[in-house]
Amino acid sequence: MLKPVQWDDSRASEIIAMHASLDGAALPVLHALQDEFGFIPDQAIPLVASALNLSKAEIHGIVTFYHDFRRTPPGRHVLKLCRAEACQSMNSSGLAIDFLSKLGISWGETTRDGTLTVEGVYCLGLCACSPSALFDGEPIGRLDMARLDAVVQQARDS
Repeated sequence: MLKPVQWDDSRASEIIAMHASLDGAALPVLHALQDEFGFIPDQAIPLVASALNLSKAEIHGIVTFYHDFRRTPPGRHVLKLCRAEACQSMNSSGLAIDFLSKLGISWGETTRDGTLTVEGVYCLGLCACSPSALFDGEPIGRLDMARLDAVVQQARDS
């Protein structure tokens, strides 16, 4: 996974300006900021609101409504576990509960060593390979605890 860069107001303003003229610019701006910095910090809210002539409450509402936006920096690697129906039918819920418990974290949290953030997503389109996940954007199918343990080891080794 590419390491996000440290938050910088001037760089954020450049990114916002590059996307501000798009129709419905709020989502493209927020996605671009998260791509650059890894998350949407609180100090981004007034910058985006001002540039798009929206209220801070509207931007805050967008960031908190969409699960894909992070408000805190992620770990060095991100594992997105599918929580949709096809994966649930293949025991993804039980697997996820056991896995998160083993790591000592909850959904959306990062391991103490900072190597892995685990997020829930709803349908990756890998239903035939349930349960499934994305590890740093790469699909993984037919998950079991052994495969999840291997992901943790890979995260720690890199």
